[in-house]
Parts: sequence; structure tokens; C-alpha cells
Amino acid sequence: MKKIFLYILAGSLCFSACKKSDDDVNTYVEPEDINVQNSYDDQAIKKFMDENYLDVQGNIKSFSATDTADDKEKKLSQLDYKTLPSGTIYIIRDGAQPPTPTPPKDLTIKPNDSMRIMVRANSYLATLSDGKGAFTASATFINTINGNGVPVLDPTFYYISNVEGKKNPLIKNATTDAAKQPGYYVISGFNEALQKFNAYDNISNSTPYNLQGVIIVPSRAAFARNPHYPYNYAGYASPISLRNRSFVFNFQVYGREDRPY
Repeated sequence: MKKIFLYILAGSLCFSACKKSDDDVNTYVEPEDINVQNSYDDQAIKKFMDENYLDVQGNIKSFSATDTADDKEKKLSQLDYKTLPSGTIYIIRDGAQPPTPTPPKDLTIKPNDSMRIMVRANSYLATLSDGKGAFTASATFINTINGNGVPVLDPTFYYISNVEGKKNPLIKNATTDAAKQPGYYVISGFNEALQKFNAYDNISNSTPYNLQGVIIVPSRAAFARNPHYPYNYAGYASPISLRNRSFVFNFQVYGREDRPY
């Protein structure tokens, strides 16, 4: 009986969370001027960075209004973050970067590398709240950390082959001009910022994670208002449009290899 009650409670909580997210999406009104959306994104990112910190494993956590245990933690905005011309922000977490291997080996991440990544990412809509931009309608984009706990190899939002003779089936079999382009699938801001990090030296998938940092991508450096892949990255139809959505990635790159094409 107790188990049944717990299942009902869990289901009701899930329904409430989904309902709130649906309500946020339904009340969102897209600004006619995309520059207004860009401004909302930047304001929302600043607010997000003021309201969150990194725990001992590098997970993004919200500050508690009632628990004083996190009072000494640094806000994301107090860390040494960098902003790229696209508006994408990245934070390289101190003490969580790969050591130099012996003998020395190039661990820099290049644009077309093949890589394994442990990642948790959410998407958000930035809208006006009390006169300022704020994130609403949080939705899981990908989560291997709380999912199967196994790094993913070359997720499509990072890389998709458009090389002649090696085209990804999604591109090869596409029926629209938009779907034949890598930008239909790839989040450019994430790819750009990832190149500021080094990969670990092909550590085992079973190695406990110690997240390297954070990448925050405003909608203009993601899909903006362009057509995009209508499925999430678990491979099934997504109920949420990624139009105007910003992304927050929390991750560790377990390994990289030169791509042979």
C-alpha cells in the first residue's frame, strides 16, 4: 500500500512539474524583434549565474533560500567565466581539468574531433519577469549523469557528418533543404565553447564523473528562430520546440580522437 501511495505521489509531482512547464510555454509571447529576445536571453543568463553555484562534483545547484549550508559557495557569476562573441559563456572549473599525460599528448578538442561526453543539459525560454529577462519553462535536453551514467559518443547536437560518402543518414535521407544542413542539428555555441576545454585521456566510461565546467548558450547561438531537428537527442519526438531556447550544459569530456574524415 505504501508503494502505491509513493507511486501516486511521484506521478502527481511529475504532472505538476510538467503542467507548470506547459503553462510557462503557453504564456510565452515571442517578441517580434529578435533583438529583444536576445536581450531577454542575456539578462536571464546573468540572473541564472547569480542564483546558482557548483557543488563538489561540479554539478550546477541552485542556492537555497532556507538552508545556510551553501552560503559560502561562489555564484557562477563570481567564477572566472568567459564570454564568446556569439554570447556563449563558458566556465572552466578549477581543479577538474585533465592532467598532462605521460608521455605528453594533445588533449585539445578540435572542431571535428570524435568525443565521449558525460553531460546534463537543460533548455529554457527567457521571457520578461518583473521588468527583467528570466529563464522559464525548464526542460531536460539530455542527461547521461542522472540517466544511465554512461558518456555519450558524438551526440548529434555536437557533430553530424555532412562529408560526401560519409553523410549521416539524417542528412542523407533528409527531404527538406534545412534538414540537409548540419546547422539543423548542431548547437554552434556549444561546439565553439567546447574547443576551449581539454579532453581527459580516454578514461573508462565507469570512471566517476568530476564535471569540468559549464557552457551557457543563448538562443542566438543555438537554433534561434531557424528550423531545427524536431526530435530530442534520445531519438524520439520532442514535445517542446527549441525555437528561442537557451541551453545550459554541465559536462566532462571523457576522451577525444582525431576523426578520420
